Amino acid sequence: MNAVPEPIPADGRVVVVGGGLAATRVISALRRKKLTGPIDLIAAERHLPYDRPPLSKGVLVGDKDATSLPFDPTKLEVSTHLGRTATGIDVTDRIVRTDQGDVRYDGLVIATGAEPITVPGNGRQLTLRTIDDALTLRKRLTPGARVVIIGAGWIGAEVATAATARGCSVTCIEFGQAPLANALGIEVADRLATWWSGVDLRCDTAVREVLDDGVVLTDGSLLPADVVVTGIGVRPAIGWLSGTGPSTDRGVLTDEFCRTDAPGIVAVGDVAQRWSPRAGRHVVTEHWDDAGGAAATAAAALLGDASPYDPVPYFWSDQFGHKIQYVGSHGPDDTVAVTLSDHGVLDTVTWTSPDGALSAWLGVDRPRDLVPARMAVGRSAAEYASV
Repeated sequence: MNAVPEPIPADGRVVVVGGGLAATRVISALRRKKLTGPIDLIAAERHLPYDRPPLSKGVLVGDKDATSLPFDPTKLEVSTHLGRTATGIDVTDRIVRTDQGDVRYDGLVIATGAEPITVPGNGRQLTLRTIDDALTLRKRLTPGARVVIIGAGWIGAEVATAATARGCSVTCIEFGQAPLANALGIEVADRLATWWSGVDLRCDTAVREVLDDGVVLTDGSLLPADVVVTGIGVRPAIGWLSGTGPSTDRGVLTDEFCRTDAPGIVAVGDVAQRWSPRAGRHVVTEHWDDAGGAAATAAAALLGDASPYDPVPYFWSDQFGHKIQYVGSHGPDDTVAVTLSDHGVLDTVTWTSPDGALSAWLGVDRPRDLVPARMAVGRSAAEYASV
């Protein structure tokens, strides 16, 4: 990256585009760092920022109706512009274009998150990205409802967990060999497949399109459905930046300080493709822990006092009564070691890179082991990097 550290004045105007965890954390960090100038929050949704991980957990099963974040615009002296969509940036004159007029900035935070990927077809397919998505889906998860889930990844597993708990008849279509095979490898994924015993799980199966009455597979057969949920991944929400803002690739390209190549602009959260000295490449992390953790670095970068942000990645998933926790980042050539519990179920997994470094760890229902594992992965990476 050729980003030029250009600190904004303490009384400068900061515009934050996006209304999630990353946005709120950056705003709080800016105020802690004594930014006295105005802050504008522009968010396409009509809700104040809220937490997204509980959407596929507590909200979907009916334990809660909202997931508000501890964010007080009045106390933080933030002007909120909800239901307002950013459409572009003028990096020369430092202006954010929106569907309701222009907003000037001295410093800009891009935190627009990611958008769900869908499959072809004119039939209704639900996704799970917003609180409105979660509440809409929950209403339709009624006893006996025929639910077809496309994708047996992290979201697919959590939706299947909620749907079976609410008495639905659940079928899941997965293109890969097993649930999470692409993410974790077949040796690990095969151990997870047993959790899906209450679901009609169809692996090595592809979808052609979604119609009003169900899902059409590539062999031409129709799976009747009352509800279709698509969980095949997300892509960073960068379409509004096309040709008008900082450089993009899979996301908004930044250095390890969250700075883009446009003066006065940082990017953070799922929308960012941040340079990782640890990995030696730009990475899109798309996890809650990273979105919140990078915020302090992004705020400091705007004010000209940043330290690199390059943590050991971490994420978790609650599915079928188990908590999966993963730290690190493994590669296709890593050696996999799987350990089982006394009852013969998946317990832990470690990945070791070809040069001998511990690259990743996964635990099932092992929350106390998380911190030591994260430290071990970080320590191992540092040791082998210095060799």
